Amino acid sequence: MRRIAGIVLAVLLIGGVVAAVVAGRHTEDQGTATKTVRGVIGSEKAEFFADPDVVKALAAQGYTVKTEASGSWAMEGLDLKGYDFAFPSSQAPADELADKYTAQKPLPRPFYSPLVVVAHRGAAEVLAANGLATLGEKNRGTLKMAAYLDAARRDRTWQQLKGAEQYGELTGTLYIATTDPETSNSGALYLAAASYVANGGKVVTGDADVDRTAPLLRKLVSVQGAQQSSTDAAFRDFISGVGNPLVLVYESQVASLLAQDQSVDDLTVLYPDTTVNSDHTIVPLTEEGRALGELLSTDPQLRKLAVRHGFRPQGATAEFTAATADHTTYLMQKLTVRQAPVPASEVLHDMARRARGQTGDPA
Repeated sequence: MRRIAGIVLAVLLIGGVVAAVVAGRHTEDQGTATKTVRGVIGSEKAEFFADPDVVKALAAQGYTVKTEASGSWAMEGLDLKGYDFAFPSSQAPADELADKYTAQKPLPRPFYSPLVVVAHRGAAEVLAANGLATLGEKNRGTLKMAAYLDAARRDRTWQQLKGAEQYGELTGTLYIATTDPETSNSGALYLAAASYVANGGKVVTGDADVDRTAPLLRKLVSVQGAQQSSTDAAFRDFISGVGNPLVLVYESQVASLLAQDQSVDDLTVLYPDTTVNSDHTIVPLTEEGRALGELLSTDPQLRKLAVRHGFRPQGATAEFTAATADHTTYLMQKLTVRQAPVPASEVLHDMARRARGQTGDPA
């Protein structure tokens, strides 16, 4: 009888342990359960969402985020059924998507980044010597947009600029390499800033303004030949020492690189004296997508991680200022350049088509 009782007691003990393990697992699953949300994002945010610390911070708030990258303006042509959010790189394509999918406004705008031109030190010094830029800090300066656009109108070459003969790589037509304005946000915003300056400090609003500025915008784009679809690829090429000596990128890409303490050699950051901020704007397609947008805007840890990836959180500058304190020779902590208004989406589309050599309405 004692033997039978011992066997029964052992069975009960084992059963109790198994039950406890199952209960523990159930509790653990409940504690770490997350909602999976899917979104289409601009490629410049891919590293942010792939960051293990971002993944962890989102999971702590109950979210698993799965993303696919696309050009911001190309998102309009995608079928977003089944997605929870779209996250283009500025408000103009976001507004179009919001109208298309009847997303409730206002749209969450967690962070932003101004457009800058990265240059090798030699190229920046030549621009400054010829009145196209000013250099202040060791690795930072200002691009004079009006002077640069005048040089573009006259098809100036590097060889025509004094001092360029010292640098063998400075040959051919002077231009800033940008992304395709028909599919990429940065390329379109470049046209917005250039057209504002070319239009006498007025935003382009209609056919007459588009007709007046189109020849210059066409020059700015046609001289580049084939254009990248993403600033990520263009920035990587620049850092590796290939490609054009002047490249338009997001400040966030430079700030992220500096935060990682990567070698940047002779990198010089030129802030155009008239630029456009890229307001990264979420278009909620479901309630889960809106909740994620609000979380990215308000959660202190996620805001801190956004700064680590070079973005400026909306509503405050203290986080960005603190994080970039060691890199002020490259970065302008307080933006003192003029912000150009962005034309309405249909006008910007028209400008991009004209700049690419197309006429008339899209097919």
